[in-house]
Amino acid sequence: MKFWKKGFLILFLPLMAFATVHKFYVSVTNISYSEKDDALQITSRVFIDDLEKVLEVRYGFKADLATDNESELADEYLEKYLRQKFVVEINGKNSPFDFIGRKYDNDLMVYYFEVAKIDLPSVTSIQIENEILADLYDEQQNVVHFKIKGKKKSFVLVKSDTKGMLKL
Repeated sequence: MKFWKKGFLILFLPLMAFATVHKFYVSVTNISYSEKDDALQITSRVFIDDLEKVLEVRYGFKADLATDNESELADEYLEKYLRQKFVVEINGKNSPFDFIGRKYDNDLMVYYFEVAKIDLPSVTSIQIENEILADLYDEQQNVVHFKIKGKKKSFVLVKSDTKGMLKL
């Protein structure tokens, strides 16, 4: 009997190591310039369950995102959180953004920001500070892709380094 227990442990435990699910904590943000709208357009994708958790931990707010029970206050709390954790600076100055809206795509929330009335010829730098979910998950990675004036640059922002800058 003792042999079977040891044999079971020797065979079963290594298999269990591969059966655990590893959770990735990542968001992806794309930033581009629209000549038509004369605006900086920002699109971000974040896992819904992570956003729900941060709203509950930070504000005690149960959002029930992407369900039939979604709170009518979800946009208000979501925008409040995003404004505290996402900052756009143009030429070293804070540039307020408009929260355009959001949609769901499977287990992701896609939300849209816009910085209006950009005089692109006078822009020398655009800096993004993205601390989304870094206050909840130490492993959080916020990937930012710039595509402006033919220049492309990407950053992986983490809790210890939350800023990325594109120089034009």
